[in-house]
Amino acid sequence: QVQLVESGGGSVQAGGSLRLSCAIFGYFDSTYCMGWFRQVPGKGRDGVASMHGDGTTTYAESVKGRFTISQDNAKNTVYLQMNSLKPEDTAVYYCAAYQARVSYWLCGRAPSEYNYWGQGTQVTVSS
Repeated sequence: QVQLVESGGGSVQAGGSLRLSCAIFGYFDSTYCMGWFRQVPGKGRDGVASMHGDGTTTYAESVKGRFTISQDNAKNTVYLQMNSLKPEDTAVYYCAAYQARVSYWLCGRAPSEYNYWGQGTQVTVSS
């Protein structure tokens, strides 16, 4: 079992930055896929970024060049650095994981692929 705990959300003005953290508890290894998702009221969860233990990353077009997903293996923590934030980035952000069971993989960003989820953290960007 894997447990995920997000932190780092908050309120920021447009153009500002935030760094979200996702602490990973339980069994975890480099074959896992990690993803960041976001959700606004009345809509489904959208994949923002994903990362495999081999370092391969993917990003949604809307955040490319502004957001960076990274992982600190020593701390069992995944980060989402968010720069140049826009009001449309306002959402609840979730960390998620699933075990790909292979050493090299391109992790997708579909919520249905992930079976471990954190509780979410609110990010609010004001104009």
